[in-house]
Amino acid sequence: MRSSPTSVKALLIQATALLLSVIGMVLLRIYTGAQPSLIQAVLAQGILAAAISFWCKLPLWWALIQLIFLPAIVAALSINLPPQTYFVAFLVLLLFYWSTFQTQVPLYLSGRHAWRCVAAQLPDSASFRFIDLGSGLGGLPLYLESVRQAGEYHGVEVAPAPWLIGRVRAALSGSKVQFHRKDYGRIKLADYDVVFVFLSPAAMADIWRKAQAEMRSGTLLLSLSFPVPGAPPSFTVQIASGARHTLYGWRM
Repeated sequence: MRSSPTSVKALLIQATALLLSVIGMVLLRIYTGAQPSLIQAVLAQGILAAAISFWCKLPLWWALIQLIFLPAIVAALSINLPPQTYFVAFLVLLLFYWSTFQTQVPLYLSGRHAWRCVAAQLPDSASFRFIDLGSGLGGLPLYLESVRQAGEYHGVEVAPAPWLIGRVRAALSGSKVQFHRKDYGRIKLADYDVVFVFLSPAAMADIWRKAQAEMRSGTLLLSLSFPVPGAPPSFTVQIASGARHTLYGWRM
């Protein structure tokens, strides 16, 4: 049976924490006569939701979202903003996090230190094809093109806003980088010499299966921060201290 998306688990945890918090407040009032304030109640619910998320081994960033979710809603409602504000905020978030609910891959942005490490791994051949699966705002392929003009660079992004930003950046700079708006599952990895990903732990097993099935012998799979479970990399490059600042490479 296929497991539920992390987002569904997080929603269930929020509901559970809210129910337990209400029960706790009722019991507290019955037995002590104390009546917690609204701020105390929502903070208690957030802490409980974060604790349950940690206990259920959800990613740390989900636990942080759980912690601030209800307090943020209460704080926003207390400001009395126009209803249109909430709609605009929702629309912006939707455009940037279009498929996070299903893919469990949020928008991560790499930096120049990581870009330089990726550039150092590019083939020495006169021409090669590179693709960034989940290219975000397009920074990596645009940078690589500027330092290694011999390559043909592509970026794939399913969220509309980051994809459009990448396209606009390429057009304004006169870049030849091609940005595609589609799911990485629809990309034929056999067409590329270097495949780069900076997704999330939830996606790595699927990426590895696809890479093994499609990538040609001698080509290179690179992953920033997230290793493949059960598949030791051919090499690693330490960008900075900490596991989240490691570039993993697999020679196919």
